[in-house]
Amino acid sequence: MTSSEAPKTWLSQDAYDRLQAELDELIAGRPAIAAEINARREEGDLRENGGYHAAREEQSRQEGRIQYLKEFLRTSEVGEAQTANEVTPGSVVTIYFDDDQSDTETFLLGSREIASTTDLTVYSPESALGTAILGAGEGQTVTYTAPSGADIKVTVVKFGPFEG
Repeated sequence: MTSSEAPKTWLSQDAYDRLQAELDELIAGRPAIAAEINARREEGDLRENGGYHAAREEQSRQEGRIQYLKEFLRTSEVGEAQTANEVTPGSVVTIYFDDDQSDTETFLLGSREIASTTDLTVYSPESALGTAILGAGEGQTVTYTAPSGADIKVTVVKFGPFEG
């Protein structure tokens, strides 16, 4: 699946701004981590230089995060998700398990990147539950197989756009 075929992730302007600020901070920190690597390199034998290896690992982690955030922000939509007659990525969904209407859970169906912007639990649309409820409407019951191998039946009570 190419990035143009991937489902859009809807972000509020606030969530987008926070992720952009994180990206800007990581990019601004590149010279500091490069200076740290150079300082550690000058300490001597690189095979036994824990500080050097730690700095390189941190640089690698930061570069990975920079690339991820650039792509994530590039492919995200900012604003309010369009209202739909079915569960879509970016929906806040309330479900109940089996036939027990008192056993409910409300969560956001979206990217884990949004988790830092909300107190809601976030499930990926690619998760077993997410895949099962995508396209479901209010009152619709679906069954999915949990990672443990158990079949779980859920009913969509309601859903709406994420306002976070």
